Amino acid sequence: MANSPAITGALTSVPAPLVVDLGYGARPDTCVEMAHRLRSVAPGLQMVGLEIDPDRIVDPRDGVRFDLGGFELAGLRPHVVRAFNVLRQYDESEVADAWAQICGRLAPGGLLVEGTCDEIGRRCAWILLDADGPRTFTLSWAPRHTARPSDLAERLPKALIHRNVPGEPIHDLLVLADRCWDNAAGQTVFGPRARWAQTLRLLRAEGVDVEIPRHRSVDNVLTVGWSTVAPRQG
Repeated sequence: MANSPAITGALTSVPAPLVVDLGYGARPDTCVEMAHRLRSVAPGLQMVGLEIDPDRIVDPRDGVRFDLGGFELAGLRPHVVRAFNVLRQYDESEVADAWAQICGRLAPGGLLVEGTCDEIGRRCAWILLDADGPRTFTLSWAPRHTARPSDLAERLPKALIHRNVPGEPIHDLLVLADRCWDNAAGQTVFGPRARWAQTLRLLRAEGVDVEIPRHRSVDNVLTVGWSTVAPRQG
């Protein structure tokens, strides 16, 4: 998030941006770490962790406070909301309403990062949304723990996980990413990141408008516009 131009733009648009980590879980560690990382971009950042389970509310720590709240965001108007592994227990038909409720509470120009990850963040997938709806889709994974892009299928957000079937755009993207990854095998001698950089170039050559990361990353990252993966109607 700290390397995303869209998110950093939202965080630096005001002196003291408000960020909400919605559904931080049984422990607030990730919430506190996120505050630390995002303050490298926006030092005046205010961070609030929200949980619907009262037993998970803890005392403030490291400049982060914790409160009770759900999709209504406890009445807050944040500039950025992170909601990871929150919608997994919902039906796909409920996703759009959840998005609308959260995005309706955002500050002007605010963003929602809604997605899914494994227990320690080695495999992640998320959708970036604003008040008008989804903007981009991203896959991110640690190369040492993932053999090929399609391994992230089990971590797709709720809006896409049941759409990974032939004929759906997300399935087409994963199949093509695997093929480009295989075709970039000659770069393996230079390491998995070099191989992934070549994979991105091959995806572009295939007509996929992938974003090329501006910053060096320890993870492999694939970001495309939402229209590239948006589920087919019907």
